[in-house]
Amino acid sequence: MRKNSSGMMVISGLVVLLLVLHQDNWLWDDDSLVFGFMPIGLFYHVCLSMAAAATWFLATLIAWPEELAAEDYHVSPPRTASPPKASQTAADSKHDQGAAQ
Repeated sequence: MRKNSSGMMVISGLVVLLLVLHQDNWLWDDDSLVFGFMPIGLFYHVCLSMAAAATWFLATLIAWPEELAAEDYHVSPPRTASPPKASQTAADSKHDQGAAQ
């Protein structure tokens, strides 16, 4: 893990907070509309989903394991041109020789 263990605690706390907030028993009987068309319970869950996405984004910045981050930046050597295929026909070889002259 990265050196910032306090960041891990913040992320863990945010996840627990989101789990608690997901239990929205207080909006079940509310018929209010947000923006004139969206039920308040749906709007609450939209906001909760955006908060969950932001928490996950922060988790990738703060608590992502170093060994996984190092793998992402591994650069493989460049590919070289492949040798000609052994299945090249005699006609292709004659055509190549005729073009060279």
